Amino acid sequence: MRLPNHLRLSIFSAVAAIAMLAPANAQNQAYKPPRTADGKPNLNGIWQAMNTANWDVEGHSAQAGQVVSLGATGAEPPGIGVVEGGEIPYLPAALAKKKENYANRLKLDPEVKCYLPGVPRATYMPYPFQIVQSGKFILTSYEYDGAVRTIYMDNPGPAPVDSWMGWSAGHWEGDTLVVDVTGLNDQTWFDRAGDYHSDALHVVERYTLASANVLNYEATIEDPQVFSRPWKISMPLYRHVEKNAQLLEFKCVEFVEELIYGHLRKQPSK
Repeated sequence: MRLPNHLRLSIFSAVAAIAMLAPANAQNQAYKPPRTADGKPNLNGIWQAMNTANWDVEGHSAQAGQVVSLGATGAEPPGIGVVEGGEIPYLPAALAKKKENYANRLKLDPEVKCYLPGVPRATYMPYPFQIVQSGKFILTSYEYDGAVRTIYMDNPGPAPVDSWMGWSAGHWEGDTLVVDVTGLNDQTWFDRAGDYHSDALHVVERYTLASANVLNYEATIEDPQVFSRPWKISMPLYRHVEKNAQLLEFKCVEFVEELIYGHLRKQPSK
């Protein structure tokens, strides 16, 4: 028996609506991550950001580099930015300092000098990093400059001294690893665009597995000496799944010795 057109149309619309809802319902179901022996989400692996935040955490267009002879190889790639809300809330005097940093970035950027990258910049530099997880400690090892930091899962107390990579205390909120980072010195930047902070910087990171190979990363940044309010960056990190994935050595100190210390070399007498 042939169904009336209006009934056929109603059935078709209902089927189409169900088909459209199915993917949404699947997305709304929270991912159930694999667990370590102590029942916590297993974050072990080699991860890497796939964005241009190391050039500029704010949205930016492509532009030429500062060394003309490098041509396109020294150019800056465009990026949509990772700052929630779009702009960093600088205090007026701090914004002027940021602009000064940018104008002199080839000389002042800590990355140029091979300084340790700090937090959160270490996470989104164009190099992988590895998480090694246990119950009491989580080791994060970065390919860039051999940087490392330990996340203490038992409250370690206040930072004993300010340092490049800070003092990291972690805890779990459900399936999210929350890391409170203090004791950071003022010698690092957030990117190559001159975005900076003082030694009052306080960072709270959040790591949440979105799927087997995607780790959502957030960092809330607070520094009342530089910013008018706390602000946040967020991005996905991707697991390296290629065969024999591993961190390789990038010891950049030897690459900058001439740049930093060359003028101190004793010249031979004539």
